[in-house]
Amino acid sequence: MGWRVMWRRMLRSPAAVFLVSSFFLLGSVALLFAWLTFSPFPKPLPVSSKSSSSAAAMASSSSSSSSSSSLGCRPDGEGSWAIGVFFGDSPFSLEPIELWNEWRNESAAWPAANPVVTCASVSEAGFPSNFVADPFLFIKGDTFYLFFETKNSVTLQGDIGVAVSKDNGATWEQLGIVLDEEWHLSYPYIFSYQDQIYMMPEGSKKGDLRLYRALEFPLKWKLAKVILKRPLIDSFIIYYDGYHWLFGSDFSFFGAKKNGELEIWYSTSPLGPWKPHKQNPVHNIDKTLGARNAGRPFIYNGSLYRIGQDCGGTYGRSIRLFRIQVLTTDRYEEIEVPLGLERPRKGRNAWNGARTHHLDAQQLKSGKWVAVMDGDRVPSGDSVKRLFIGYAAFGAAIILVILTGVLLSAIKCILPLSRCLPILGKRSDVFQAEPRVFLYLKLGWFFNHVNKLSSPLHGRINTKTCRGLLVLSIIFVTLVALTCIGTHYVYGGNGSEEGYMVKGHYSQFTMLTMTYDARLWNLKMFVKHYSRCSSVKEIVVVWNRGQPPKENDFDSAVPIRIRVEKRNSLNNRFNIDPLIKTRAVFELDDDIMMTCDDLERGFKVWRENPDRIVGFYPRLADGSPLEYHDENYARRKGGYNMILTGAAFIDHKLAFERYWSEGAKVGREMVDKQFNCEDVLLNFLYVNASSLDRTVEYVKPSWAIDTSKFSGVAISKNTKAHYHVRSECIRRFSEIYGNLAANKWGFSSRRDGWDL
Repeated sequence: MGWRVMWRRMLRSPAAVFLVSSFFLLGSVALLFAWLTFSPFPKPLPVSSKSSSSAAAMASSSSSSSSSSSLGCRPDGEGSWAIGVFFGDSPFSLEPIELWNEWRNESAAWPAANPVVTCASVSEAGFPSNFVADPFLFIKGDTFYLFFETKNSVTLQGDIGVAVSKDNGATWEQLGIVLDEEWHLSYPYIFSYQDQIYMMPEGSKKGDLRLYRALEFPLKWKLAKVILKRPLIDSFIIYYDGYHWLFGSDFSFFGAKKNGELEIWYSTSPLGPWKPHKQNPVHNIDKTLGARNAGRPFIYNGSLYRIGQDCGGTYGRSIRLFRIQVLTTDRYEEIEVPLGLERPRKGRNAWNGARTHHLDAQQLKSGKWVAVMDGDRVPSGDSVKRLFIGYAAFGAAIILVILTGVLLSAIKCILPLSRCLPILGKRSDVFQAEPRVFLYLKLGWFFNHVNKLSSPLHGRINTKTCRGLLVLSIIFVTLVALTCIGTHYVYGGNGSEEGYMVKGHYSQFTMLTMTYDARLWNLKMFVKHYSRCSSVKEIVVVWNRGQPPKENDFDSAVPIRIRVEKRNSLNNRFNIDPLIKTRAVFELDDDIMMTCDDLERGFKVWRENPDRIVGFYPRLADGSPLEYHDENYARRKGGYNMILTGAAFIDHKLAFERYWSEGAKVGREMVDKQFNCEDVLLNFLYVNASSLDRTVEYVKPSWAIDTSKFSGVAISKNTKAHYHVRSECIRRFSEIYGNLAANKWGFSSRRDGWDL
């Protein structure tokens, strides 16, 4: 009974009331912050696809299942590495695959875009993976085989996976896990020798360097030989000038600089025996200078090149290229040369925005070069760092709450020893209770000393004075800031808004906006924000009126093109433009600001249904006669039949040709007359020309802001008059192109809830 009474008194005490109230208030602040800043549409985890026959064939050997595969792509302290494909006329002019305009209908990629292999594509094939890295190509005829490290989400150990491409690297099929040892594996250097295919993965945890031979390429391998009993890291073998040369790093010996040591060995056969180079270690330098290998060496114009890692700031920050000047059994010299790779400018929204640490470039029979490269959007240890900062902020908030309670005299910090000591019933209980008594005595001593130290602070804040209220306000603002910081870092993810895969692959789209000189402020903010979105390839600005800006006036991470029109017309929005290189165009008014994640979700839905207008602003033409109604009305009526093209994805070739067809001439004339209704007309043209039942689809944005309200340049300020004109357009278009009222679709039709 004594304990119950004590707990009741404690719960009714001013300290308990203060603490509960404080944490309830700060919890509400955290929930409000999360509601305002976090997307209500969390990115789905990859789930195993059992439709892949190759994945099913390998399932028994990979210990994967539909449940385990859903563990893929978990936050990992080593990063979120992915793999991309590059092409060029030489190894010094490599460009990402999206710049080569490779279209693939089977994967809804118009064009195909990097990354081409990710943790999601591996996990969905039935092999749960946190990341993929260290890619090596093996080319047989027109077929590309890609071997790579995949970090198993269950064992948290590196395995070697393989994928195959039969369309020059645009799309990849996951074949399975080819090597799964009891120790960590990575860097699967693969080569052929005397009509045999060998793989030399890094397995430094085992303490040696092993060579595997393919029994049934590419899935079945057998240990051929332990070629060196040294824990070499990131090793490769290349035949050059009469010898097989083995380059690798050994950080295990005393004095070796981590990520800065390099050794060379040589032999007449890749099977050995191997002799050490007389200059070993040929490098033992700072980790930023590229000593550690970063992929396959290559020969170009008779010169041998080695790729090295720059690990300054974070592991695998970038790669550096070295031309080998001298390579003999007793001398080694190399000089650094520029590789010519352009650094991404989209930050964490780029799949390789933070770092890249591996490259394998090879020449094709055509003379062109193909390369695979890994990249990461976050630095090493990012997930651990975010948790540390977040929990540190929460801890600081808790301490500040307690300190504030002391300053307000709400917390006394008194813990009487009589309440802590256990009550002893029998003499024999003394020995059993002795450890507890000792613990309570220690706690009593601690709290008594805390009480003595804190007693001078009691009541130092007087809430009846202006000074006291000011101090309390500063404390409250600090608590709110700490709570928001903690919530952001613990629950807010890594800060990236990456694209969504469709059928295992990524693509890109062109953004198009129409504006004029008075809205330049909107346009600059528009370009700076949207050019950083992951899947945006180019921004086209349709300039309708006034002196056009220069392209270098904008802070853009993607190419920007100013298309100056001869006359001011809303029809210009849909002018046929042969310079657009993507199938998808995202038409967006320059005064609408949305998150990049909203754009990426809309793009995913459009890729699944490229014959539809997919957008973020639903409208309903309803009644007799037909009237134009907003989203709220459409929700009350349970559906919509139009999508405004001020924020919509379309197939530009399909849409623009329909819009400029002879049958749409009367509609275009009405658009010019009213200076309105161009998006209404396109909706009618889709319904009139399409054989599909559905021509529109809505995607709900997490939030959207109309920036024209801050600049005073909104086109349609009078909503009532604007809606009246649109109702007239609807009635006129219905007479010409047919009634679209029956093309009504309800909300909440998607399983993912993106159209709620």
